[in-house]
Order: sequence, then C-alpha cells, then structure tokens
Amino acid sequence: MPQRSDAQANRERILDIAEDVFGHGGKSASTEEVARLAGVGIATVFRNFPTKAALLEAVLVRHFNRLQAEAEARLGEQDPGAAFFGFFRHLVAGAATKIALVEALLEAGGFGDSEAAEASHALRRAVGGLLQRAQQAGAVRNDVELPEVYALLVGTSRAAAQAPLDDEVRSRMLAIVFAGLAATGRTKAADFS
Repeated sequence: MPQRSDAQANRERILDIAEDVFGHGGKSASTEEVARLAGVGIATVFRNFPTKAALLEAVLVRHFNRLQAEAEARLGEQDPGAAFFGFFRHLVAGAATKIALVEALLEAGGFGDSEAAEASHALRRAVGGLLQRAQQAGAVRNDVELPEVYALLVGTSRAAAQAPLDDEVRSRMLAIVFAGLAATGRTKAADFS
C-alpha cells in the first residue's frame, strides 16, 4: 500500500535531516536530534525506521544510490578522462559525510550483507565503468585495475576527511594521485582540473 503524501514527505525529511545530522555528528549523533530537527516526534522516526541502524542504512543507501547515479550519468560525457577524474575529485570532496555515515552504521550494528553493502558495491561497479572508459580513451594507464584505484580513492578520501585540507592542498594532493594514474603524457596538474 503506497504511503500518504504527508507520510512520504515526513520520511524524506527524516532522511534528509538524518544524513546531515549523522554526516556531521557520526556515531555520536542521535535519532532524538533527527526527530527534533525534522519537526516530528521520535515515534514518527521509529514508525518509519524501527531502529537507529535501519535509519542509518536507509540514509546510506540513498547516499550511495545518488553517487552511483551521478557516476553513471558521467559515463555519457564527451571526455572520459575528465569524467573519471572529476568523479574521483567529487567523491574525495564529500568523503567526510560518507565516512561518518558508514562509521555510525557500523557502530549501530549494521552493514554486513545489507542493502547498504549492495548499494556500495553498485557504486564501486559504476566507478569501474568510469575507469574502463577513461582507460579506453587513453586518459588512465592500462596497468591499473579497479582494486588499486579504489584503494587510492578510499585512502585519499580518508586523508581528506580526517585532516581537513584547504582547497589548494586538496587539489595538489589529487593532482599527485591523478598523475600516478594518468596514461603517459598526461601528467601536468592542469590536465586534471
């Protein structure tokens, strides 16, 4: 049975607020704070999401699905290298929120073989599609594979999230990583802007 429009609006508002609250507060954030900021009672939160882990999983699934959709949209861009490096840059820029959400979900006892894990794998496959197109276009070296690229992405994201970097430092850091991934002849920082 479909939800009433006001119930659906409440659910979406709860998810929006929860992404912000847990994305900034991580595992120390509370469902009570989500309810207060969403302008609903805690019973409304738990009616939609029976546990904190269920709420966090729904937030994380939605977050991963948005990133996957963005990656897939970039598959159609004219310049596959710019699409790949641009999406890598985008993931690093938003890493703090994603890491806080994942850590909060793990703390709440979730992830494992969950819907969030499936959404994470789908995002990884989408990044693999961007990588493959960039390699076929000669923008990324052919001797790297998705596991190495993903390890670089995770490491760079964690570094950016844990040691807040100003835009200039983050750009230089990414230029160094991108130069290592680039096919021969594409190694200047300007090539990755």
